[in-house]
Order: sequence, then C-alpha cells, then structure tokens
Amino acid sequence: MVSNQLVAARLAAGLLILSIAVAGCAHTQRQPASAPPEAQAPPAAQTAPAPEQTATEAAIAQAGTAAQPAAAAGEAPVVNPGAPKHYVVKKGDTLWGIASMYLRDPWLWPEVWIINPQIPNPHLIYPGDKLLLAYGGDGRPHVSVEEAGTVRLDPWLRSAPLESSIPTIPYAAIQGFLSHPTVVTREEIRRAPYVLAIRDMHEVAGAGLEVYVSNLDAQQNARFNIVHVEEPLIDPDDGTLVGYEGVYTATALVERAGHPAKAALIDTARETLRGDRLVSADEETPVNFELRAPSGEIRGHIIAVIGGTDLVGQFQVVAINRGKRQELVPGTMLAIDSAGETVHDLYHDGATGQGTSIDRSFSPKVQLPDERVGTLLVFKVFDRVSYGLVVGASDIINRGDVVRNP
Repeated sequence: MVSNQLVAARLAAGLLILSIAVAGCAHTQRQPASAPPEAQAPPAAQTAPAPEQTATEAAIAQAGTAAQPAAAAGEAPVVNPGAPKHYVVKKGDTLWGIASMYLRDPWLWPEVWIINPQIPNPHLIYPGDKLLLAYGGDGRPHVSVEEAGTVRLDPWLRSAPLESSIPTIPYAAIQGFLSHPTVVTREEIRRAPYVLAIRDMHEVAGAGLEVYVSNLDAQQNARFNIVHVEEPLIDPDDGTLVGYEGVYTATALVERAGHPAKAALIDTARETLRGDRLVSADEETPVNFELRAPSGEIRGHIIAVIGGTDLVGQFQVVAINRGKRQELVPGTMLAIDSAGETVHDLYHDGATGQGTSIDRSFSPKVQLPDERVGTLLVFKVFDRVSYGLVVGASDIINRGDVVRNP
C-alpha cells in the first residue's frame, strides 16, 4: 500500500495531466520520439490485446487489476505479466485502460510515463500513436510514444477536424454529471421554481412538450435544468442530511415569462413530472484535471449508488460523504475498502463448538479488517458530498463501503 506522502512526492516529480474532454486539440507535425534506453531488466511477457480489442476493453476483461495494492516503498512499479512491448493506441481507448494494461496499479502511471519534448502535446496520447515499453539502466519500466500517429499533423495539412486525444476514463459514464448539478439542499428545493402542470394535462412530459412553471422569474429564451428530487443523502458518521440526489430530466427553455411561466422541454434524459425543480444551468464543471492524492487524511463512505442499486461495478457512479470541506477536488483518487464486519469470537475460551451450543451473548465481538476492493476517481465535488467513478473493482462494492487515501 502506498502512503499518501509517498504518492504526493511521486506526483510532484512530474504528474501526468490527464484530460476527459470530448474535444482535444493537438496541432503539430508528426515526429518520431526517441525511446528510453533499454537495459538488462527482466522483460514482461509480450502479449498484446487481441487486435479487435482496445486496451480499455482488455483491462476491463482483467477483473480487479486496478484495485490491487501498489508497489511497496522503494520498489519499481509492478508491470503486468501480459504487458505488451509495443501497443498502437486505438479509438475507444482511455488512459486508465492503457495504464491498467501496463501496470498492476494504474495509479502509478505517472511514474512510468516518459514525457518526450519532441512529441507535440507530450502529455496527451492519440489514436495511432505507437507506445513502447522499455527498461532503464536502473531496471525500472518506462512507457513512451515510440512513433507518433497520423493524427499529429500541422493545421494547414488537415482536411478534416483533428481527432480527439484519448480521454482519461469513458466519458459517456459521467457525461450527464459534468454539466448538470446533481445534489440539491433542502433550502434549494424550497426556493426553486417547479413544474406546476404539463400542457394538455399530461401526467408526464418528454421532448417537445411544454410545461407551466411556478415561482420562475426569468426572461424568454432563458434555460434551466430540471431535476427530479430523489432519495435523501445521509452522512452515516453523524446522521446528518447533507442533501438530496437531483436526477437531471431535461432542459427547460422559457417560451413565455409570467406567473406561471411557460417552457419547452429540450435535451431530455428521462420523463419530467409535476413538482420537479428547476435549477440554474450556468454551473461550470472543469473537464480537465490532474490525478492526485488527497491533500489530507480521508476516510468516508459510499452513501448512494446512482441508478438506485446497492451493488457497484466498474464504471458506475457513486456518491460519498466527503467533499469540499475535506478539500477534495476533481481528479482526487481514493481507494475503496469493503467494510469489515463485526463477528462473535465463539472460541476465545477454548470451546470447540462440537456437540455443544455456544452462547453468543457472552462471546466477545471482533471487528474484521477492511479489504481493498476498488479504486475511485472523484469528478464532481459539493460541500459535503462528492461524486466519483469506480475505475477499478476486484470484488463486489456495496453502499456503505469505505473510501480512503490510496
């Protein structure tokens, strides 16, 4: 397990800036990169993913690789046995998937990535780039761009828009959370405009329908996000209500101001109901961030699973009871531990349990240790709540599981 101080020190040496933007902008002439020197280090098995698979698909197929413990202090990052010496980046790849293909713990990717100044936008990786796994004179693994792909062209040589650099994580998994607020407080619910009725007395509204809105002071053509208020979010540490999950349903385009106002529904994600609230659509969420360790000691819990289930898998979104108050920011990485259960020690006094019944009421209780089961990437932060994407899972993750420093 890597301590927070060690991770922070490693990242300070040269953290790779990762992007989840849908549109990247790389702009210069293709040039071959100089590969790091190879040395007499034991190479990993050179088995590349199947040609039709992206590195991300291959990484997902290897359940649990992203959640294994990192290398011990002073050791080189551990390379996966099947890591390929050469890999051509494909459309659909993600940086997390490529890191999972090469390393048992993708969190250590910044330690092995060689930033080559001869390559335009060396922090970014593009479809068509050829990656090289080599070993330095100290025996440590290095990954670099051995040959730039055809995407890296001068602007005047392009006849089509530049293809995006590969994102950090599957953008579709969190797209709805990047542009729409998802936590609302009790006071915000009380003051927010709301859907009074649906035109023609419909019970539910979808794209193209019109709604009447109460308590809305806005001009024509103003836009608002409509959210359906769902379950309360309770902090299990003190039982405090920290907000409500607000599920985006549609964008309301004001057609006529007044009391009530009239609005058309556009960009719908699900049905809109009477009583759904309108919130500002002006909130900006950063789409570029750095992977980083928490700035302080973090220990919290998963308090909600988006989608209404209790069981969590890879690339699902969860809410945790830690946020800005604990100095979390988008890009913070957290480990996920399965919360250890409390059991009765029935045999502490020498009892065998064979042929006799053992009274549990007099047996001491023992708290079993937490076990590492996943990795969480925080991408949206509120005051006491954050949303994160499960980027690695080696076992079933449940509501109530622990999140902590990696």
